[in-house]
Amino acid sequence: MRYVAVSALSHPGLLRERNEDSLVIGPWTLCATVTESPQTLVFPAGTPLVVAVADGLGGHPGGDVASALVVRRIAMNGPALSDENAVRDALDACNRAVYEAAGGDAGGEFAAMGTTVAGAVVLPDSLLVFNVGDSRVLAASEDGLRQVSVDDSPPLEPGRRTTSIVTQCLGGTRAYRAVRSHVTAEPLTPGARYLICTDGLTDPLPPEAIEEVMREHDDSRAAFELWKAAIAEGGPDNITLAILRVSDE
Repeated sequence: MRYVAVSALSHPGLLRERNEDSLVIGPWTLCATVTESPQTLVFPAGTPLVVAVADGLGGHPGGDVASALVVRRIAMNGPALSDENAVRDALDACNRAVYEAAGGDAGGEFAAMGTTVAGAVVLPDSLLVFNVGDSRVLAASEDGLRQVSVDDSPPLEPGRRTTSIVTQCLGGTRAYRAVRSHVTAEPLTPGARYLICTDGLTDPLPPEAIEEVMREHDDSRAAFELWKAAIAEGGPDNITLAILRVSDE
């Protein structure tokens, strides 16, 4: 019997006052939560299973509200995410919901709140990877680490490895703006592992450091070691990550 195991944690880091990241694993959500010990959930394969992170925009009020709204809607719609069009439609609906929650054209306390999102839907024979913004989905294998998501970021300046600017997200502007979500289908291979994370992990840690941890440790230990490494680098942002693994008994 094929099953899906997910090990995850979410932490505010060392510099932020609160955690504006949110996480969804199937019907289970974590919003504005502080965890240091990874939690592992196991699901039988079959019904679409969604795993995603959302990173509320820093510098905008209501980032935590936006990210929580998005993961809760994704959790509610998860079993219906059976193909690429369904995923795109769900992300479009999330985008509209963030604007409406922010007050729409009239504005309000949370005007211009927004969030990034990245995740994967496990189907019986494939994996649908999706994102809007700069949260990431990385595939880990014996060949190394491969980014599957597409960063919505401007070109990097010479000598820079990261940027805090995103070119699109869910919400984030006062006037409604449609999004062009990235959705990619991957073959589902037993033993495949995917790291789904916010930029609080990928900004302080270079790809080779993440690859080494993923290669040396199993899922829950890898999640802990990645968090610990980001904290050792100053923990400059909220850190949320989930390691997804597909296995056969």
